[in-house]
Amino acid sequence: MIDFGGQTAIITGGTRGIGRAIAKSFLDSGARVICTYTSDDATAERFREEHSQAVDRIDVQKFDVASYEEVEKFYKYIDGKYGGFEVLVSNAGIRKDSVLGMMKEADWRSVLDVNLTGTFFMCKFAVMSLMRKRYGRIVIITSPMGRFGWEGQSNYAASKAGQVGLMRSLAREVGTRGITVNCVSPGFIGTEFINDLPEKLRDSYLSQIPMKRFGKAEEVASCVLFLASQDASYVHGTVLEVSGGL
Repeated sequence: MIDFGGQTAIITGGTRGIGRAIAKSFLDSGARVICTYTSDDATAERFREEHSQAVDRIDVQKFDVASYEEVEKFYKYIDGKYGGFEVLVSNAGIRKDSVLGMMKEADWRSVLDVNLTGTFFMCKFAVMSLMRKRYGRIVIITSPMGRFGWEGQSNYAASKAGQVGLMRSLAREVGTRGITVNCVSPGFIGTEFINDLPEKLRDSYLSQIPMKRFGKAEEVASCVLFLASQDASYVHGTVLEVSGGL
């Protein structure tokens, strides 16, 4: 177990799915965890209740990562209350699937706004804070869809490919500042999304995975923790695939 005692980790989209598993792993490793979410109050409250034993190390904040003003306000709150942080996991993301010819402009824009622009906003303010410490870890949760595409997901695939480009450019900018920037790229993970699919579609996805099983959110979280640790001090500007061989 990697020890994150005395460190503060921010996880966007941290109250459900993969983000929830990442947040739990940081809590179990001794970190103070600040989870963000956009709209699902009931799930956020359930997350607090399930981790009541660590209530002094949990902070759950509601805001929209696609809003520059709300992100700026959030970071001012973090600096004022905690004096900064050490780890950012940019995990918040949405999907609005449709074949490109039928895709609504609003659905294209909203997916790019949350997934890519939201990552930009979170990283922009994170870097400004971490450069003062000359230490930090930024991990962006992307997807293999950005590498090979998927029918009906041109907006999602574009946003995920963009995250990788953003990460690699940012890595070149902060490489001498004690900050590492990397991506983790989960494939088909057994969260609510997979579990709610029709059996025929689940079987279709499963057939494409060389390991012939869906991944676990905890397996993604373990990779995030490694990249966020001091053990990964020379891992920088890379994409770690957690996809069972996709």
